[in-house]
Amino acid sequence: MTRITTEDGIALNARLDGDPSRPSVLLSNSLGTDLTMWDDQVAPLAEHFQVVRYDARGHGKSDAPDGDYTIDRLGRDAVAVLKGFGIEKAAFCGVSMGGMVGMWLGVHAPGRVTRLALCNTAAMMPPKDAWQQRIDAVLADGMESVVDAVVARWFTEAFIRDQPAAVERVRAMLLATAPVGYAGCCAAIRDMDQRSAICGIARPTLVVSGADDPATPPARGEEIAAAIKGAELEILPDCAHLSNIEQTARFNARVIPFLAAT
Repeated sequence: MTRITTEDGIALNARLDGDPSRPSVLLSNSLGTDLTMWDDQVAPLAEHFQVVRYDARGHGKSDAPDGDYTIDRLGRDAVAVLKGFGIEKAAFCGVSMGGMVGMWLGVHAPGRVTRLALCNTAAMMPPKDAWQQRIDAVLADGMESVVDAVVARWFTEAFIRDQPAAVERVRAMLLATAPVGYAGCCAAIRDMDQRSAICGIARPTLVVSGADDPATPPARGEEIAAAIKGAELEILPDCAHLSNIEQTARFNARVIPFLAAT
């Protein structure tokens, strides 16, 4: 693990896996998880890439400053990770909040990314008052106040029933997330609207949605794919919000060849 300091003095937890002589891929986690959410992608990605992972600001072992964050701040954090490892550019894959970071990179730091996989994400996520209610809940009563509702939206009922160990692992990530960090990132999502900006993305882009995702339903993925010229769209069946965990084999089979393409 490596500690990388951002331009505003926050320390981010990051790590490298794989052969440093290979091209790099940057993975960005969802709201309420940490870099271990990518464990099932690291080995197959490492056949093609040096794999770069980090805990988003406010998550995992990264610092969790008080106050509202912005999508601009989270995007600059991703750039800081690449700079910290001396990486000029990388392919990118992000789920949910991570996908929002990927859109920001495609717009504001296109020279840093070669290809974008934007998974289970949205360019805007109203209503704002729902995010504010979530912020208020975790700051007042901790992550326990939202964990059950969040997990129920992240996975299908069948996966929750049949894969309790996988669900428990993610539940533990949520509970371990600092409430102030979670709230700060909720504010970034609350205030985000990248719908117009993403029309300028010119990097090859794959948009992945889960057919049964109530958080960022396929319509949100369709909107992103329609806005980005030439974007590919993949809707994974029998899948809710954390597609890389619930449908690992399908996710890897679709996303990794796309990222590795030249």
